[in-house]
Amino acid sequence: MGVTFDQLQAFVAAAEAGSFSGAARALRKAQSAVSTQVANLETDLGLDLFSRVGRNPVLTPAGERLLLEARVVLDRREHLVGVATSLEQRVESRLVVAIDELYPEHALGALFAEFARHFPFVELELLFPLMEDVSRMVQSGTADLGVMWRQEGLPTELGFQTLGWVPLKLVCGRDHPLAKERVAWEELKRYRQILVAARGDGPEKRRLRVAAEVWWVESHWVILEMVKHGIGWAFVSDHVIASSPAAPDLVTPDLQFDKGDWPVALELVWHKQRPCGPAATWLRERLAAQRIGGLPGKDSAG
Repeated sequence: MGVTFDQLQAFVAAAEAGSFSGAARALRKAQSAVSTQVANLETDLGLDLFSRVGRNPVLTPAGERLLLEARVVLDRREHLVGVATSLEQRVESRLVVAIDELYPEHALGALFAEFARHFPFVELELLFPLMEDVSRMVQSGTADLGVMWRQEGLPTELGFQTLGWVPLKLVCGRDHPLAKERVAWEELKRYRQILVAARGDGPEKRRLRVAAEVWWVESHWVILEMVKHGIGWAFVSDHVIASSPAAPDLVTPDLQFDKGDWPVALELVWHKQRPCGPAATWLRERLAAQRIGGLPGKDSAG
């Protein structure tokens, strides 16, 4: 059975145009050539794809079924050509990006929709580790790019650029003791704090620790559920609070010592010794251009 792409193309064009003459115009071929290719395809398959009783050919039941398969084959052929072209241009075939949950998720949809339009043949993997786990992944080569909150002791082989600042708010449940009075700094130390936990044991994990008693949780979203049930208080970003089903049951206590916002810097990181391909370069530029929050100080890069 010697089915060719030209035969399948003629078959699909004739089915979509409703005539061999219409298919010929669409393919910019002679009508006789299109008719011959369809006839040869029918011979090779041993099936009638069209009924030619009327003025225009009409798909037979077998033709209707095989039309679906023919479209898939032609689509995959175009995909194959696109992947080959992308590889010829030295575009990465796969990209792994690690993004801390602190990065506002509502900013990711439009960004990666644009990425998909520019690089339709790049396989993308998005991972959501926390804090120092991001830099470890980039350092080891598990991830090509990372977005994380600022790490004071960033490994020297990693480059970085500040993307913006995300304010953290102190929250507790409606029935928690901290919700009932104006809170002094010393009061925070008396009650259990729930902190976001990376899997490593670096210093960043303890940067926001205030209380003597702490629970560590590997998710900002789960932290809010625990806060809702009065287990403890926590520092959580605005965008996570706003999107959480627990939000109606949370309280931002009245604080004596400041306005209640603790800004955390978000940084883009990459490995200096691993050159970025076109897709990673494009993504770096777009992430840098898409400012998150404000910048209380001067931008930094390294």
